[in-house]
Amino acid sequence: VQLQASGGGLVQPGGSLRLSCAASGTIFSINVISWYRQGPGKQRDWVAAISSGGSTGYADSVKGRFTISRDNAKNTVYLQMNSLKPEDTAVYYCNADINSMDYWGKGTLVTVSS
Repeated sequence: VQLQASGGGLVQPGGSLRLSCAASGTIFSINVISWYRQGPGKQRDWVAAISSGGSTGYADSVKGRFTISRDNAKNTVYLQMNSLKPEDTAVYYCNADINSMDYWGKGTLVTVSS
């Protein structure tokens, strides 16, 4: 099983990006999928999560700006990021409970700068 995150890049403050995280391999079940981020010189922090049933949760710092969603047919989760701020600059990682095991994807870098 592998998780592949993509969609990062350079964006101006106030702009938008959509990150994707696709799971591949022999998959029987995917439960909670989460996004984390790690800014320069900072610890890795939880950003958002979505359950298999579609329930979502967000960190206060992104609530109202970020939206997490999933396409179960494609084993893919998305993070729509709007109204981006310089403090959103970080490497973003996806994490998933797949087949009752914990997996991390390689990060994708988001840089918010003018």
